[in-house]
Amino acid sequence: MIRELRAQNFKSWSDTGKLRLAPLTVFFGTNSSGKTSILQLLLMLKQTVESVDRKRVLHTGDDLSIVDLGTFSDLIHGHDVSLPLAISLQWELPTTLKIKDPEEKKETPLFEISQIQFDTSIDGSGTSPFVRKFAYSFGDNRFGMDLKNETPKKREYDLISGFYQAKRQVGRAWPLPSPVKFYGFPDEVSGYFQNVGFLSDIVLKFENLFARTAYLGPLREYPKRIYTWAGEEPSDVGRKGELAIPAVLAARARGNYISPGRYKKRRTLESRLAHWLKEMGIIESFSIKQIAENRKDYEVKVRKTKQAPDVLITDVGFGLSQVLPVLVLCYYVPEHSVLLLEQPELHLHPLAQSWLADVFIEAVQNLGIQLIVESHSEHFLRRLQRRIAEEAIDVDKTALYFCRMENSSSVTEKLDVDMFGDIRNWPTDFFGDEMGELAAKTDAAMKRQTRSPA
Repeated sequence: MIRELRAQNFKSWSDTGKLRLAPLTVFFGTNSSGKTSILQLLLMLKQTVESVDRKRVLHTGDDLSIVDLGTFSDLIHGHDVSLPLAISLQWELPTTLKIKDPEEKKETPLFEISQIQFDTSIDGSGTSPFVRKFAYSFGDNRFGMDLKNETPKKREYDLISGFYQAKRQVGRAWPLPSPVKFYGFPDEVSGYFQNVGFLSDIVLKFENLFARTAYLGPLREYPKRIYTWAGEEPSDVGRKGELAIPAVLAARARGNYISPGRYKKRRTLESRLAHWLKEMGIIESFSIKQIAENRKDYEVKVRKTKQAPDVLITDVGFGLSQVLPVLVLCYYVPEHSVLLLEQPELHLHPLAQSWLADVFIEAVQNLGIQLIVESHSEHFLRRLQRRIAEEAIDVDKTALYFCRMENSSSVTEKLDVDMFGDIRNWPTDFFGDEMGELAAKTDAAMKRQTRSPA
């Protein structure tokens, strides 16, 4: 789980400051206030990690990527390429990483790592971005690479080893070449030093974090009359929710049980979908049926009320197809996943938006996943406040932020929520000027009444 995030000089953010990320983290704010950029930063890191090009410092995007941020000039704050892009990320490992001393045979680990801090500084002032420094920190230990010398033809780096003495191989006192992407040690590190082979284990934990990160965008795919599934097992539901039905069928094929998490009894994915869709008042029931034996074509049938006949998903309201990928994603991904959701409430009526808060609470409480959400929904927030007051979720397991523009830069204000669900620092016009609207309506009504004939 990501515990803390900070970005400097990224898009509209001069400095996000240290953002504490909880199991359920939600960013609110006006349009173009920078809240989406926070998710985009994580997505850029994810697609860079997954890129096959080891020399590409940042994969800022293209037509096939999750997010397309253009060039370095496009994503740097104020388009000022003289500014460095600085990123800091702290995350908790699912299990403790124990590293043995490469020079000792004793069983006592050299390091026991449960949480890692990663920092990097990227320079984009040249023809292409390059890393000035990156480091992994845990406890009193710090390992990374620091730019030592730069010429028109190459860059040379020193190894950062903190309090740990990295021992050079005899006769190999050469500087190191450029890092792998923005976070990795080149193969020469193991060749030049005899006791730092464990650094690859630390880098692998960073890559695993983003392998467990999934994203669902705000505009989900339209429902289909026929869905095709040939036995594949998708890692998530796709950025537009296009893999939601294949994911359900894959879960069914493997026994339909969701990750056990903290449930007392095993539960099936389809039973939780049916439960929440009914609670939200969207449909009474749904089912996925194979059109014919030995075919890879399936229909999604739904029933709007107990008395209503089964109809195809294409013949009911648009909201079902929009919320279904959200629900599937929460229950399909494995424990310790990080989910990035943009406007999950889109196309849902107010009651369903409220119930989304309950879905997310169950997901973080029982499934052991982290949700980082961008939302505009007052109904979602009100339900979350209520559940905090009812002790359905501890306030410390939530982090709520309000984003706004100030002097051409985005700023965040952490909402101070108490144990009773009250927000002590409610921002001005958070969800519009409700009292102002009522006052204006009353004033207009009184003026109209005075003009009306007796």
